[in-house]
Amino acid sequence: MTGSGPVHGTWEPLPAARWEDGFLSGNGRHGALVFGPPHAERVVVTHHTLVRPGGRDPRPPQLADGLPGLQDRLLAGDTTAAEDFTDGRPLQWVQPFHPAFQVRLAGPPDGGHDYRRDVDFTTGVVSATCAGRVSRVFVSRADDVIVQHVAGPGLTLAVDLDPRLPGAPARLGIGHGAVLTPEGALLSLRARYPDSDRACTGVTQIVVTGGTTTLVPPGAHIEGARSVLLLTRVHRHTGELDVVAEGRALRDLPTAYDELLERHTALHRTAYERVTLDLAADPADRARPGTELLERPRSTALPERLFAAGRYHLLSASGLFPPRLTGLWTGDWNTAWSGAFTNDANLNLQTASSAAAALPEVTEAHARLIQRLLPDWRDNARVIFGARGVVAPAHTDGESGHSYHFSREYPLHLWTAGADWLLKPLVDHDETHGARDPRTAAALAEVALFYEDFLTRTDENGHLVVVPSYSPENRPVGASWGTVNAAMDLSAARHALRTAAAYHPDTPDAARWRALSDRLPPHRINEDGALAEWAWPGLGDSYDHRHLSHLYGVWPLDEITPYDSPGLAAAAHRALELRGAGNDSAHGHLHHALIAARLGDADRVAQALGQVLDGDFFHASLMSAHYPGRDVYNADAAHTLPAVLIEMLVRSTPDRLVLLPALPATYPEGALRGVRTRFGAELDLTWTRDGATAVIRPGRTHRVELRTSSGAESLHLVAGEDHVLTLRAW
Repeated sequence: MTGSGPVHGTWEPLPAARWEDGFLSGNGRHGALVFGPPHAERVVVTHHTLVRPGGRDPRPPQLADGLPGLQDRLLAGDTTAAEDFTDGRPLQWVQPFHPAFQVRLAGPPDGGHDYRRDVDFTTGVVSATCAGRVSRVFVSRADDVIVQHVAGPGLTLAVDLDPRLPGAPARLGIGHGAVLTPEGALLSLRARYPDSDRACTGVTQIVVTGGTTTLVPPGAHIEGARSVLLLTRVHRHTGELDVVAEGRALRDLPTAYDELLERHTALHRTAYERVTLDLAADPADRARPGTELLERPRSTALPERLFAAGRYHLLSASGLFPPRLTGLWTGDWNTAWSGAFTNDANLNLQTASSAAAALPEVTEAHARLIQRLLPDWRDNARVIFGARGVVAPAHTDGESGHSYHFSREYPLHLWTAGADWLLKPLVDHDETHGARDPRTAAALAEVALFYEDFLTRTDENGHLVVVPSYSPENRPVGASWGTVNAAMDLSAARHALRTAAAYHPDTPDAARWRALSDRLPPHRINEDGALAEWAWPGLGDSYDHRHLSHLYGVWPLDEITPYDSPGLAAAAHRALELRGAGNDSAHGHLHHALIAARLGDADRVAQALGQVLDGDFFHASLMSAHYPGRDVYNADAAHTLPAVLIEMLVRSTPDRLVLLPALPATYPEGALRGVRTRFGAELDLTWTRDGATAVIRPGRTHRVELRTSSGAESLHLVAGEDHVLTLRAW
């Protein structure tokens, strides 16, 4: 191991010319994206609630009366029956996520001498220094405000709130406000959406030390100041926002930058520093700026820094909601796929590390989104399927949980596995912390109620049949998308029923739900020896696809493991071998890596990671893209990569610990500290070519099975007593 440690930040010697390369800060509500040259710095302001209203029909399709007929046709062999099981509306996206405006700071050009910009992951502060001037930006978790501070001798600045961002609607109703205050000035910007009674309004309080402040509409001009502090909030609202009251609230905040930072850091640093990864990287590589490091994909300093950046960005994007497809940030109104919460893969992949990487803040944000949308999930179950309980949609904007984004090619309204898939991270959280959240228990009971009403058809062997069924976002060979017995649907139904029973023990409901789960059919192994994506005769596998929904039983579930079900695990591994990358999406590669880690295939983990590290997926900000060549700003790779690195080193269930299950040869030594297990212990792991040491700090007394390259043994862990394991070289 090297003497120095991993770098908890990144830096660049040049300004960001593109917003995609801007450094990021956020508190899970407000986001700040910082870019531009030192004399014209811009901070793009975002907020999780900012979605553009439009002419959509947000009702779920009223199809329940036609469901029995559809089931009859599918079971009779009509493989295209589901194509007309809609209400005839065209595909409509959810409300798109968008930026609010940019705070522009303009001063005289200074030649850019000695320029450097940094982001400190431990504090969330984005800073830039140039020619004696220092600018710093962070988003406070304590005060829910974007804080900007500029200091330097004789500052001359023009400040304004600018709505002119790429893709902004031409008919935005823009209103500016600017008034002088004893502290400096108060600026406001209202943007009213076209054909809507809704608007978003930003308010910025400017506090000037030294110098003079004058109004130069729509902004302010500052001359000869020693420092300038800007405090910004944005709200989405109906009617008019009371700007005076909002200004008063901002003036009530501390005006000392250091005090604001201390209040924020007490919350942010505590969360960020819980878990660290050290891959014994070369100190010279660790010192490089991010863009140089990205050109060295074989350096262990790159995954080290991306692990740190991924945890930082995931924490910063999670609060009111979990991360969207773009996290919490965008500089463009035309966000790909509406910048939605895409539930059929991306959201769970992005939050995959939250339990193990000790980020309960992320899980709470995830739970908050689910609780907000549960009433709409009930509507989906009732209106589409004529059932009690809940059905989750494949996409949501955070305001509506109704299933209204679907088409012939993407019959997403037929996806019934979503509620179990979305609740699984909450179950992992409960196992990790040793207490069952009553909100999760209640939601699981509603999922089980849905399956009670929905699972009414049987096959010739008496097994229940999931019909209609859909495997995101794939289709069988020679058949349409809406089918029968998708493997994901079988796994989800089985898991949801059994987990609901476990959360409600010793009740008649529990016995009934367990009995129902036992009537579901087993997975099918196809003629290639692979776990089939559809466990129904005649439905062939389409292998070249980015989604791996059929391997849900491997990851994130524990239904299929090399230890408990080696035959199914071998079939799942064969399915993974045959899977192509489809359109080369980042989330597909890392989903592949997560499943490979669960199956103990270190070479395949390394190959999938290599596709991302070699594929030019990361911007200078260390936020990622959806496609190679930094095409389409997207948080999937950035937020998912830490989960892959953890899964290849430590895997846990409530009763099992697996150490170094899929360690690639490219990482011969390192340390993972502070990781949490699902049996309630904190764990530090260090490894070299000669062996490994694990220190387990149990939070509760429990007996678990330990799995290593040497085999299996039983561990009795006692709450409060550290347990040290020494492993031989593997």
